[in-house]
Amino acid sequence: MTSDTHLDGNALGGLFYELFGREMTHQQGCCDNCGTVSAFGSLIVYRGPGDVLRCPACGEVIIVVVSTPVRQQVNFVALRWLNIEGFEADAPIGD
Repeated sequence: MTSDTHLDGNALGGLFYELFGREMTHQQGCCDNCGTVSAFGSLIVYRGPGDVLRCPACGEVIIVVVSTPVRQQVNFVALRWLNIEGFEADAPIGD
């Protein structure tokens, strides 16, 4: 869903790929406020000096991303859990 004031979470797919090293828009997370489980791609994104991702059900701020020339700060404000499918627990990091 997009409008003049916001986009859906797919708009930040590239950023999440850089951060997690995999496609993240279809991965499921849970809102700590209302308990709704939804894909990153369905979160509502408000863009400004930072990107604010809100729960599509209750509007709670889930994630805030602030990018500067030297770093990206990601605050998981109300993300109760994140399920990353396809992750091999026995695989060495970096492979």
